Amino acid sequence: MKRVTQAVSDGGFGIYVHWPFCAAKCPYCDFNSHVRHQPVDQTRYTAAFERELAHFAELTRGRTVQSIFLGGGTPSLMDPATVERILTAVSGHWSLDPEVEISLEANPSSVEAERFREYRGAGVNRVSLGVQSLIDTDLRLLGRLHDAETARRAIETARATFPRLSFDLIYARPGQTLEGWKRELKQAIDLAADHLSLYQLTIEEGTPFHTLYHAGKLQMPDQDLGAAFYELTQDITAEAGLPAYEVSNHARPGAECRHNLVYWRYGDYVGVGPGAHGRLTVGASRLATATERHPETWLENVEEHGHGLVENAGLSEEEQGDEFLLMGLRLTEGIDLGRYERFAHRSIDPRRLNALLEHRMVEELGENRVRATREGFFVLDAVVADLAS
Repeated sequence: MKRVTQAVSDGGFGIYVHWPFCAAKCPYCDFNSHVRHQPVDQTRYTAAFERELAHFAELTRGRTVQSIFLGGGTPSLMDPATVERILTAVSGHWSLDPEVEISLEANPSSVEAERFREYRGAGVNRVSLGVQSLIDTDLRLLGRLHDAETARRAIETARATFPRLSFDLIYARPGQTLEGWKRELKQAIDLAADHLSLYQLTIEEGTPFHTLYHAGKLQMPDQDLGAAFYELTQDITAEAGLPAYEVSNHARPGAECRHNLVYWRYGDYVGVGPGAHGRLTVGASRLATATERHPETWLENVEEHGHGLVENAGLSEEEQGDEFLLMGLRLTEGIDLGRYERFAHRSIDPRRLNALLEHRMVEELGENRVRATREGFFVLDAVVADLAS
């Protein structure tokens, strides 16, 4: 039996729009992204986004949107007119916070100054560039379509166009050394505005890298070297004034990605587009939503039914508590144990919490608030499992 959690979660409210198309599929990527060799019918897809947004608006009346995130795939392959129509639909259904964050993901190879100005005119005020490396040989290894100089020019264009900018890098790459990463990261910090996303390369099942790795054709850093990469990353970014506020995300104070904070603070978010996920408080229930992953099938379903939902299920108290821990403990601000109790309708076992405190896996941040330590981040799944038991 499910109990009422909160009428409305206090982690914020955001809209995620998934554009699933890419110019090419990267060999490490397991995201729901697709390559199409014929032009995508953007007019038809835009109408479908509008219909699916209208469906979710009926479930979430009266909410105020703090963030909109256009993710993918490669949203910078969208025409600016497509972006404008989607944003107009959002503002037509919900109130927007006066300081709403509107982010768009872009690849350096698809950056054009005029196109960026048009996105800005449509309302986008933050861009996230998928740079991934500043080394040409590694960009080729990662299957990227741009080179390092193109990435630098894209960063400069973005900085001149948008109030806020982030870009991604991947580290612990095959053959990468700590000294090489140190040089590259410092170059990135010099280029950065106020936010960096720094991800350790992982081998995901179903990707070409997974096949190569298990065939012995891709040598990855061992666990100890991976940990050393992580430690070095934290030290350099903190010293430069871009400390981690989440496991893989670094920002100057106040420049954190507001949309991702909605996720990690376990707020509510609508997810529209092929393969998009959402979490919504509707009446007495907290719902997990997911849409059809295959773009053309999603499109047909929306045109027929008004949405592409394949999952729309209530979460149990235990599931809500587990998700709250899993998301919130990624943040350096930690979690409010009282809020955990409101989701899970039970308290954390004090013996398990004390054991984690003694082993320095978590630490207290004042009354009734805890966070994972740097050591705890290395074994975060185990820390979450301990607290959830």
